[in-house]
Amino acid sequence: MKKSTLLIADDVLINREMLKDIFDGKYNILEACDGEEAIELLDKHKTEIVLVFLDLVMPKKDGLEVMRHMSLNSMIDKIPVIMITGEATVETDIKAYEFGAADIIYKPFEPAVVRRRAKNIIELYQHRIYIEKELEIKTKELYESKKKIEESNEFLINALSSVVEFRSLESGEHIQRVKAFTRILLNHLKALHSEYNLTDEKIELIVMASALHDIGKIAIPDNILEKPGKLTDEEYEEMKKHTIYGCQMLEKFKQEDNEFYRYCYNICRHHHERYDGRGYPDKLKGEEIPICAQVVSIVDVYDALVNKRVYKEALPIDEAYNMIHEGKCGIFSPIILECFDYAKEDLVKATNMYLQNQEG
Repeated sequence: MKKSTLLIADDVLINREMLKDIFDGKYNILEACDGEEAIELLDKHKTEIVLVFLDLVMPKKDGLEVMRHMSLNSMIDKIPVIMITGEATVETDIKAYEFGAADIIYKPFEPAVVRRRAKNIIELYQHRIYIEKELEIKTKELYESKKKIEESNEFLINALSSVVEFRSLESGEHIQRVKAFTRILLNHLKALHSEYNLTDEKIELIVMASALHDIGKIAIPDNILEKPGKLTDEEYEEMKKHTIYGCQMLEKFKQEDNEFYRYCYNICRHHHERYDGRGYPDKLKGEEIPICAQVVSIVDVYDALVNKRVYKEALPIDEAYNMIHEGKCGIFSPIILECFDYAKEDLVKATNMYLQNQEG
């Protein structure tokens, strides 16, 4: 069985010999007579060394400078240091512990005590390293498992939401565009307005939830959903109910404490609300409208303007921007419009990419 390695760094030969005798061939021993030599040996053998005995006072570099080097090079958490000193003062003890020492022993050495404390510290650090590696493996496995579940969920959500597009004779790209535009706008909102407490994880949940914004259209009759011309007042009132129908569907799978469910519900119900209270179905006003719904609302309008629908031709991007800013498509919050402007370059790139794919 391969022996573990100890490093003994002390400028006094007799001290190094005493420590070597204490461990009596049970370890490979590396010796350094000053701080610079100790650093060289640490850099060369850092994967082999399981413990360092480090004198506080040494020429060239002292023990604290060696520990500073270990800290800067991510060694101090993996290789324990027992500081050896003849200066038993509170000040030096505090400094040693602040720099990362695992223990302190005082000269002259008591062999049995040194042997036991060294064994305990080595075992403690080795066990901690083992636990950290196991935790890293488990974390990676959980992440991969979570990622597979999320991919499966996204597939099912996309498949379900595409049913609406299939019925309404859309190209099938609307959902993907809304998701892409939602992500772009949310990233700008996160950068510009920290008060909404958006995180990368929340953004991804909102993006996924945005795919279900029109799920209620499944319940809208074909003669209304597929009508190429302008809807009558009665037909329009029925079309508006898709926000309610969608939520009725979602409520069958209600999960009160589930953040993703709340995003799905709020987006589905409120993506046609308007900041001035003239939207539907609940006529919410201002910040009563959940921010996730506000974002999906404006990108849904934008996508409807710049793409061809059964009832209209596509508009140029600049014209769509002007219409949104002029309030011709409903009123949006100043914050959302600000982010919409900051996001224009990214939105234009994404829009052109989708338009090119359609032509191809």
